[in-house]
Amino acid sequence: MSTTSPSPPVSAATYDRAEAVKQFDNTKLGVKGLIDSGIKTIPSFFVHPPETLSDLNSRSQSNIPTVDLSAISSSRATVVDNIRRAASTVGFFQVINHGIPPELLHRTLAAMKSFHEQPPEQRSQVYRREMGRGVSYISNVDLFQSKAASWRDTLQVRLGPVAADREEVPEVCREEVLEWDKEVVRVGEVLLGLLSEGLGLGAERFRELVEGRVMVGHYYPFCPQPDLTVGLNSHADPGALTVLLQDHVGGLQVRTKEGWVDVKPVPGALVINIGDLLQIISNEEYKSADHRVLANSSGEPRVSVAVFLNPSNREKIFGPLSELTSAEKPALYRNFTFNEFMTRFFKKELDGKSLTNFFRI
Repeated sequence: MSTTSPSPPVSAATYDRAEAVKQFDNTKLGVKGLIDSGIKTIPSFFVHPPETLSDLNSRSQSNIPTVDLSAISSSRATVVDNIRRAASTVGFFQVINHGIPPELLHRTLAAMKSFHEQPPEQRSQVYRREMGRGVSYISNVDLFQSKAASWRDTLQVRLGPVAADREEVPEVCREEVLEWDKEVVRVGEVLLGLLSEGLGLGAERFRELVEGRVMVGHYYPFCPQPDLTVGLNSHADPGALTVLLQDHVGGLQVRTKEGWVDVKPVPGALVINIGDLLQIISNEEYKSADHRVLANSSGEPRVSVAVFLNPSNREKIFGPLSELTSAEKPALYRNFTFNEFMTRFFKKELDGKSLTNFFRI
């Protein structure tokens, strides 16, 4: 962690946070632009409150489960059980031997890094807060709602059910994004099948949950004061399942009963986590988990690529599956449309407060 002293507090009479955030957003250069400018202290709106900062060094030495998918053909029941146990306890696990070529893993991360390290005038061309054309480059999706910003930038691409126009995806990462999507669909269908079987349901029960997909390519530049901010605030993902590819730098943590646990990079692995929607429809047989990313104190940027798997029909009604409810275990959540669910998510900041509470009976 950095030992850099925080900059002197700015007088409330002279500091207009809303204006400072607006000016930052208007540059269209993100956090990368701040680092390129040579700053040594972070802007005040990135500084998190003491209750957040005091918890950053709190961590357990436990490990996140790792599941070998190559065993599906010979020991499917064992793989199903391993995934079921991880999904019903930690809500996070890593998978190895998933069939994605190592070369594509490297190319995908390198392409995302290349996008974020383009000349400012190139990446700023797609800087926008609306997803009307399916592609947007932003810093902090909740920049204008959060109490404190996080030290990262993001390229967001809609992949399904209606994908962004191919020509809208930046050329520097276009082929890799489209190729990555195909592989994530394949792996996602396998994982959702195994998760469905773990609940005693047919392997096809969750097939629709892979149809709505959004990719985010996060870029976490070096932070000169990593003890004053975070890379990504504590939150649980709203959708069904998240498939994450992270590089070797590290910084991702998940909250467990034992405390915050590092999700240490495993070469060639994918990080999988349960989202709030899957927690709800499984009637809490599976658990979503709060996770965060520490601000990057490394001399090199951290890059990750996450694809959120969701249903495609936003007007469809969701709630605990009837097969998983009974007089002995009644439904824990009310029914809702997926559109209502996601609208509620984007109205709140990434503050660690569970989205599921809004729908609990």
